[in-house]
Amino acid sequence: MKTLLVLAAGPLQLPAITTAKRLGLRVVAVDGNPGAPGLALADVGKVVNLLDPDACLAVARAERVDGIIHICTEVAMPALGRINQELGLRGIDMANAARATNKAKMRRAFERGQAPSPQSIAADTLTEALSAVERLGFPVIFKPSRNSGSRGVTRVGPEDARRELLAEAFAYALRESRDASVVVEQFVEGPEFSVEILVWNGQPRVLAVTDKVTTGAPSYVEVGHSQPSLFPEADQQQVVDAALRGVKALGIDWSAAHAEVRLSPGGPFLMEIGARLGGDFITTELVPRSTGIDMVAGAIRLALGEEPDLTPRHPPQGAAIRYLAPPPGRVVGIQGVAEARSMPGIKLVEVLVRPGDAVPEMKSSLARAGHVIAEGTTAGAAIAAAERARDAIVIAIVR
Repeated sequence: MKTLLVLAAGPLQLPAITTAKRLGLRVVAVDGNPGAPGLALADVGKVVNLLDPDACLAVARAERVDGIIHICTEVAMPALGRINQELGLRGIDMANAARATNKAKMRRAFERGQAPSPQSIAADTLTEALSAVERLGFPVIFKPSRNSGSRGVTRVGPEDARRELLAEAFAYALRESRDASVVVEQFVEGPEFSVEILVWNGQPRVLAVTDKVTTGAPSYVEVGHSQPSLFPEADQQQVVDAALRGVKALGIDWSAAHAEVRLSPGGPFLMEIGARLGGDFITTELVPRSTGIDMVAGAIRLALGEEPDLTPRHPPQGAAIRYLAPPPGRVVGIQGVAEARSMPGIKLVEVLVRPGDAVPEMKSSLARAGHVIAEGTTAGAAIAAAERARDAIVIAIVR
């Protein structure tokens, strides 16, 4: 029996643990939270600081793991790269992990690989950030050099070109960065997509192109996804070509890849690429529902050095998720959940807040209050079903 190490055991990682057990693997799960639900589901659960690669490596050695996976988040990617490299396992190494998590290093890799990417300048101080704004011109995006989920992201346009607003955007990005650095980037207009990919033996396989809906400026928090893409085939091909060039530039192999792309009037631009399965239920819920392919199982096979089985289990169809995004304030009531769950096409409804909870301003994905997932014969039908269910749920707020 082969052993799989799952880094992180929170709710988002449960599909990796349950799928691995279904595949007949021995599962070792680690998480810094003793209450993480996946620790009890795994064959071996250990409380380990995911930010400590040495501690994670010690578990991998002791448990004699055959592969390692970290899905839907990037917090433990340095540990994953370290373990793969030290133990000679399939998957990304430390250099790959650094390029796939640090946006400044990612941009340099894209430039070397001639993958389309916005102009970007790293800034460790406000002075450097202001100089970057002068060089790039407005509008620009301030981002943490290492984080995800729209945390620390702010668009700054010419109407906001006051030093105090720029300083606020820089401070916010720096506060949310895991490596005390910020990137200032050229802002790119256009619709957003993600491309869901598995790579083995240097050969990438695209499983889906995801259409995204965001809140728009200033933080661009994602509030909806759907598959398959409704955009013209020519547009999708541009997006896919950019994603594949980015995967090659980062050197990703024997791994999943989640590429985020914006299609401007002048062509596609890579926002970022994670060397992992995408979060927000894209790869754990939407891909299997829209394509019939178990992408989690595929990524697990890659981690073990095996070619994945990508045989569809059902014909293609549409799948969509829409997030609950109430205004900030205190929750005083919730209605319509049972009605939403009973609607045609609805497969999952989760409300993550209760009366008395505080809902923060929608500045990152952490502020979302829940979600609905729907299926349909087409993407349009799935979107319509998800939006009907979302709109039926009323979260009453007092400010």
